[in-house]
Amino acid sequence: MNTLREVNLELGMPYVADALRRLTFEVHHSQDLGCTVLKIIHGYGSSGKGGKIRLAARERLEFLQRKGAIRGFIPGEKFSIFEEATRKAFLVCPELRKDRDLERSNNGVTFILL
Repeated sequence: MNTLREVNLELGMPYVADALRRLTFEVHHSQDLGCTVLKIIHGYGSSGKGGKIRLAARERLEFLQRKGAIRGFIPGEKFSIFEEATRKAFLVCPELRKDRDLERSNNGVTFILL
């Protein structure tokens, strides 16, 4: 069984509302599949203003975490062996140790702990 899934929310250049609907679907779908981590690619905002999908997705993830629907999430820029949240995520999903974004400070991705 694969415990890590990756989904590109930017695919097709959706509006923010559509990307959030897909995010919600993918979280539930990944949980149904038995995944422990969902990596989402949302971009970082090429306009230099922060990226509307990134900001909205992380706001939604904060809400989902508060209501107990997810365990938590790790912003790509904090996905580092020096961060406690990352080290804890390795325990539930050892595959994360091989992820290409480890130590890259990539703010265009987020790792969701399901």
